[in-house]
Amino acid sequence: MKVAVIGTGYVGLVTGTCLAEMGNKVICIDNNQEKIKMLNNSEMPIFEYGLKEMVERNVDGARISFTTDIQKAVEESLVIFIAVGTPPDEDGSADLQYVLAVAKDIGKYINDYKVIVDKSTVPIGTADLVRKTIQDELSKRKIHYDFDVVSNPEFLKEGMAIEDFMKPDRVVIGTDSEKAKSVMNDLYSSFTFQSNRIIFMSIRSAEMTKYAANAILATKISFMNEIANLCEKVGANVEDVRIGIGSDTRIGYKFLYSGVGYGGSCFPKDVKALIKISKKNNSSSSVLEAVEEVNERQKFVLVDKICSHFGDDLKGKIFAIWGLSFKPMTDDIREAPSLIIINELINRGANIQAFDPQAMNEAKRIFDDNPSISYSEDQYKALENADALVLITEWHQFRHPDFGKIKDALKQKVIFDGRNQYDPDKTRANGFTYFCIGKP
Repeated sequence: MKVAVIGTGYVGLVTGTCLAEMGNKVICIDNNQEKIKMLNNSEMPIFEYGLKEMVERNVDGARISFTTDIQKAVEESLVIFIAVGTPPDEDGSADLQYVLAVAKDIGKYINDYKVIVDKSTVPIGTADLVRKTIQDELSKRKIHYDFDVVSNPEFLKEGMAIEDFMKPDRVVIGTDSEKAKSVMNDLYSSFTFQSNRIIFMSIRSAEMTKYAANAILATKISFMNEIANLCEKVGANVEDVRIGIGSDTRIGYKFLYSGVGYGGSCFPKDVKALIKISKKNNSSSSVLEAVEEVNERQKFVLVDKICSHFGDDLKGKIFAIWGLSFKPMTDDIREAPSLIIINELINRGANIQAFDPQAMNEAKRIFDDNPSISYSEDQYKALENADALVLITEWHQFRHPDFGKIKDALKQKVIFDGRNQYDPDKTRANGFTYFCIGKP
């Protein structure tokens, strides 16, 4: 099948590459010439495990190509994915200007029946706007072509996106067209070969499903963080509580880990957007507002612990930061708790020695040339002469470190563990002053 994917960000690049891996002929389009140049030189604009190798394999097999020529891509493709960004507007709603700009271009160049797929996370009703925008362009051209607009939200976890796409839990497709349903079923059937996990529904239900899925996962995180904070007050252990409630099959263990809050490009943006959608439709959003409030407050919990130990004035103090990305196995630091924590420490006079396996280049871009932060070539270098280790992101290599090296490198044997990676009793018995989340 001939497929166009417009937008070569995280979602678009993974989508296009995985579709090509199954033998489809894919054209990826972006208006960023530098990004297209990078991709044509086998350089990845994002970090995702296994992506570079898969892109190179499909380029060599002539199944995927990268271009800025949207006209060629639209004219040659049957299925056209819209995978451009929908950043939050000033009021928290999703900004659709890029989605609708693409729809306008599709309307300019459409030359036969096409299935246009909203892959970007968009508010309920966006498919109607895309359809109208395309139809308006066709009316200007005084020409008629049949086309269908489909909602096909993505459910990719950063760091596991390739596996998620190739072996999906479910493929949600919103359409009111039997013809589009047949095309989409053919496109995705190779990904659900062993068992059919394609779920067809109405377009608006599919648009809502994406928001609802992210919102309920964010809710579980904020709920457990609030329980963790209460555990500290009453002398309970949040890890024991997690196991106790997670063993209930109605609840499950996933997304019940307490820490310093969620971040990334999805949960914060989608919770805000769903709150905005609720208010626009005069519907209550009390739970979602509480989820957002708890998460924002949770990002300061580790700072509060640091200030309780060292005092509010942190001048002359050096903190080693392990982990900058919002989660492991990605270089994404959008809305990452590390940004809040580092800025709060610097504002109190501290200096930062940071290490992350993948996200340091992104951090350098964000913090620019801030003299209060430096970046270390490995995790133990970051510890040298520091007053404390602050663990923010639970990368695998941080889970079983050499505590002897940590003890030798730190000026003061203090660890602030924002992800509950270490056993409190063993760590304290090893000579450290140890702080974590939700434990007595």
